Amino acid sequence: MSSDIRRFAQGPLGMHDLKLADHPFSFKVLVSEFPAKEQRPALRFLTAIDTETFWHTQHSLLVALISLATLGILLASALGYWVARIGLRQLTSLSQEVQKLAPPRLSGRLQLSPLPPELEQFVASFNSTLERVEQAYSRLESFNADVAHELRSPLTNLIGQTQVALTRGRSAEHYFEVLQSNLEELERLRSIINDMLFLASADQGTKVKAQICTSLAEEVATTLDYLDFILEDAHVQVRVHGDASAPIEKHHLRRALINLLHNAVQHTGAGEVIEVNIESRDAHVTVSVTNPGVQIAQEHLPRLFERFYRVDASRSNSGANHGLGLAIVKAIALMHGGTVFVNSEKGANTFGIQLPR
Repeated sequence: MSSDIRRFAQGPLGMHDLKLADHPFSFKVLVSEFPAKEQRPALRFLTAIDTETFWHTQHSLLVALISLATLGILLASALGYWVARIGLRQLTSLSQEVQKLAPPRLSGRLQLSPLPPELEQFVASFNSTLERVEQAYSRLESFNADVAHELRSPLTNLIGQTQVALTRGRSAEHYFEVLQSNLEELERLRSIINDMLFLASADQGTKVKAQICTSLAEEVATTLDYLDFILEDAHVQVRVHGDASAPIEKHHLRRALINLLHNAVQHTGAGEVIEVNIESRDAHVTVSVTNPGVQIAQEHLPRLFERFYRVDASRSNSGANHGLGLAIVKAIALMHGGTVFVNSEKGANTFGIQLPR
């Protein structure tokens, strides 16, 4: 102890540590000095403080901090879990509602009322998407039923005629007639399948290639020459008005014109006139086919270019017409980057296509 005091008395000023052998904690020793003044010599003061209390306080504080931090983490975790459960409760409810939506139960919609604003927009978008899916599913169901109906008729005719021909021996002339009738039904089947394949290709976004700027009046004239026998047999005349040029793929456009004119002939009485109007309007041209006939109700107009859509029994398809003609017209217009349109007024029905110039 005395040696330590002498060391501090002769050593530098400031704070020093002092460790005693019989004491577990060190002392803090402050060495300060008053300089000599006149007759008084310099005085050095040693002040020692036991750090035991300090270390106990520090240890207690450290234990308290660790305990409080642990408790805080546990409380925060529990609170976060509780808040997350409350926040996810709406999502869990929505998930359960979505799981109930399965074909054919697609008419249900997710409720918006109890949801927070953050989820309302998401649910509204989901409901909008679900509505489009429901419409597509309904169209697919209707399409499948219509395809089955259209294929069943020629297949039934083929089977029936063949079974009758095999019931007993027939003449060669009779077998020839049966084969000729069967060939007509097979041609009808091939036409349906080809049209369906064409529409499937158009649905994939196929665009026409090698477009050539062509006179539409010339294309209409070429199409009328092709349909001359049908027009003569139906005792129907066609008048063409106007002309315009547009970049087209001739084969596809003629197919669209044939379908438009064939549709008009089908619903035009003998001795009446079909009007074909070609007009140029700003950045596009239109080709419209107008035939006299019964006015079509407005609610049917937006769906007339859908596949197999029928307004009523008087306009139902028969024979070689299987309800895909106008749908093909729409597909060809879209492949050219254009649109279709329809208008029905008292005594006249107009179907047409609009193409970019």
